[in-house]
Amino acid sequence: MTPLRLVFMGTPDFAVPSLAALVGAGHQVVCVYSQPPRPAGRGQQVQKSPVHRFAEEHGIPVRTPKSLRNAEAQAEFAALGADAAVVAAYGLILPQPVLDAPRLGCVNVHGSLLPRWRGAAPIQRSILAGDGETGITIMQMDVGLDTGAMLSKEAVAITPDTTASSLHDELAALGARMIVPALDGLAAGTLRAEAQPDEGVTYAAKLTREDGRLDWSRPAAQVERQVRALTPWPGCWFDTAAGAATGAGGERIKVLAAELAAGGGVPGTLLDDRLTVACADGAVRLTKVQRPGKAPVDGAAFLRGFPLAVGQPVSSEAVAD
Repeated sequence: MTPLRLVFMGTPDFAVPSLAALVGAGHQVVCVYSQPPRPAGRGQQVQKSPVHRFAEEHGIPVRTPKSLRNAEAQAEFAALGADAAVVAAYGLILPQPVLDAPRLGCVNVHGSLLPRWRGAAPIQRSILAGDGETGITIMQMDVGLDTGAMLSKEAVAITPDTTASSLHDELAALGARMIVPALDGLAAGTLRAEAQPDEGVTYAAKLTREDGRLDWSRPAAQVERQVRALTPWPGCWFDTAAGAATGAGGERIKVLAAELAAGGGVPGTLLDDRLTVACADGAVRLTKVQRPGKAPVDGAAFLRGFPLAVGQPVSSEAVAD
C-alpha cells in the first residue's frame, strides 16, 4: 500500500498506540495536533500530553492550538496537504473547514460500539451501565458529536472484573490494530462507510468529581460497578460522619477497589470488621481505601485506624438519609 500523508490529532495515553501503529506501518505522519501542555500531578508542573511526548521522540512536528475555529489555524491545517487526518481522543471540536481539508477526510478512533455511547466518556459509561460488551468504532467524522458514518467496528467483552483502566488499555490496543487496515481500505476504495442506525443512540456525558460520590441507597451491583468504572478518574469516595472516631470533622475517604459481598441492612450501615457496607440491595466490601494524606489500605486496616462500630453508618450521606 502506498504510504499516506497523515495528520494525527490526539492527546491522552489512549491515542498513543494508534499513532505508534501508523508510524510503524510506514505512513508519513507530517504533523501531530495535541492539547496544549497543562499543569498536572502533585506539583502542578506544566506537562506535555502523552501524544505530544511520543511525537517529539519520533521527530514529528507538534502543534497545540487552543482552538481550530479561526481562519488562520484552519489555513495552517489545510496547508499540510494531508491525505487524511486520524483523530483519537483529541479534545477539540473540528469545524467543517478542517474536516474537509484532507483528501480522504478525518477518521476517528472511538471507544464504543456506535451509536451507543457517543461523547466524552464511553469507557466509563459502558461499565457504569452494566453493558456486556463495548468496542472500537472507526468512523468517518462529520460535524456532529460522533455521528459520522462507520468504517469498521469490533467488540470486546465487559466482564465482572473489567475496570476502566483495563478496558482503556484493551480498547487503545484494539484501536491501534484497526486503524491501519481501515485507512488502507479507505484509500483503496475497498472499505465503504455505513451510516449509523437511528436506534440505540446513547450519550456518554463528561465525568465530574461529583460522579464519584458513593450512594449507598443504590443497589450493591451499581455501587461496585461505579468503583470499577470511575477509578482512577474521577475516583470514588464518601465522607465519614463528623464525630466518627475522634470527635473531629468528617474525612473524605477514597475507595479504590470494592467487591460484592453477602449481607444487607440499612443502606450505609457497617456490617463487619472488613468494611462491608449495606446497600439498597445487597452489600459491597470496600477492599482498598485511602484516607487523606495516607497510603491505601484494605478495609480491615482502615477500621483499625478509624474505628467504626458494626451497625453504625459509615458516612455522612448515610446519616442524612
